[in-house]
Amino acid sequence: MNTKLIFAIATTIVLTACVGDPAAVANKPEPTYVSTARNPFIATNYKATDALIAQLGNRLNPAQPMIIATIVNIDDLTSSSTFGRLVSEQVSARFSQASYSMIEMKFRDYVYMKQDQGELLLTREIKDVAKNYNAQAVIVGTYALSGDSIFVNLKVIQPSTNVVLAVHDYLFPMDTNLKSMTKTTVRK
Repeated sequence: MNTKLIFAIATTIVLTACVGDPAAVANKPEPTYVSTARNPFIATNYKATDALIAQLGNRLNPAQPMIIATIVNIDDLTSSSTFGRLVSEQVSARFSQASYSMIEMKFRDYVYMKQDQGELLLTREIKDVAKNYNAQAVIVGTYALSGDSIFVNLKVIQPSTNVVLAVHDYLFPMDTNLKSMTKTTVRK
């Protein structure tokens, strides 16, 4: 067989495979809760939240409100990033999915708001904010960056006593997406 003919056939096969079936692309199903929850980032945050819920057992009333603060950079507790804000959103979502009453802090005036940082609860303000919304618990957390990982610590705290009711540590392997999500300036 002629080399040019073999090359032409191979090229046609490769190009046909790359294009794919237009009908299959048009009929591709929309993302669902199940497919979205399988994303490793989301699944890891959901698993961490499930661990907190398991530790809490029956110590909290799901009908009584809870608050979550933005997860902050452990090297600068007044700073967060897209990563910290997104972890907070997903943890709050998972508590809501488990039928816990979560207060949406973005609509509140009593939280220390910093542009591009999210809802940062300062320790001295936790009791006041929780009292204003009758929150039985506050979820707080930190993250730490290393060369190859992001370490996350989540805590559920009883604001009236500052007692930690549940805690969970986990990590994410660093990748290009997470590097982009954690870009922040650490003030000294």
